Amino acid sequence: MNFAVRIIDLVKDLKSKHETIISNQIGCSGTSIGANIREAHYAHGRQDFISKLQIALKEANETGYWLELLFKTDYIDKQTYKSLDAACASIRVMLISSINTSKENERG
Repeated sequence: MNFAVRIIDLVKDLKSKHETIISNQIGCSGTSIGANIREAHYAHGRQDFISKLQIALKEANETGYWLELLFKTDYIDKQTYKSLDAACASIRVMLISSINTSKENERG
């Protein structure tokens, strides 16, 4: 949730600079991460749980791409990029760990 709030704040800032293409993309992918994690809590079995986390991981990876693009096109400064990218990377690590643990538990 905290990461999604930070992404929404970033989108507001980008839109104030009249940037709409990337802001729309990162707004969708960056907020979708938490939504898919929340959905996983009410999954219909382990496979559905894993699937929701895998979708969240894909969205986190996409968000990392948009962050890098925003940095390389000078829409965000280095400090903002490093902070958001580190948070996004941390989420990816947690998701990978959760997915791997769930798959291992599924095997027995």
